[in-house]
Amino acid sequence: MSANPTAQRRGAPKAHLESSHEILTCTIKSPPFAYAHLVLVTDGPDEAGVELDNLLVKSYCTAALRQFLGLTGESISMDILKAEGRDCWIRVPRPDLGAFAAAITAWKGTTEDGTQRLLRIKRCADWLGMMVGTDGQERVWDSRSCDHESRALVRTKS
Repeated sequence: MSANPTAQRRGAPKAHLESSHEILTCTIKSPPFAYAHLVLVTDGPDEAGVELDNLLVKSYCTAALRQFLGLTGESISMDILKAEGRDCWIRVPRPDLGAFAAAITAWKGTTEDGTQRLLRIKRCADWLGMMVGTDGQERVWDSRSCDHESRALVRTKS
């Protein structure tokens, strides 16, 4: 009952928008899985020849879980999503991520042909999309690599 006719006209389009129907709304507050990006670290002279495969990742992760939590650790399910070069991506049940990360961090690794090999956690997240595409982030914030790249750029220009 406003005396202002423009206020009544502004209300009319809202009535039209409210007539639409919402088909489905879904909010995921806690995902069922969590993800970890692991990297293989070695101290040997021939570091370039070492690459991870699914069997090696499974063996290393199982050894770490067994050492840290015994049979309970071995029972933690894990899916190896990808193993490429020295990197691998693992999916574990979200409630088990803390135990998995602690086991991998505490694992002393293995020695093969005089070379120490161990897995280190590069990053963990509840969403795989949070980890994908972040490979170059360290270079953005690392001043040493930025200075090195800018010096190389200056050399190529002159």
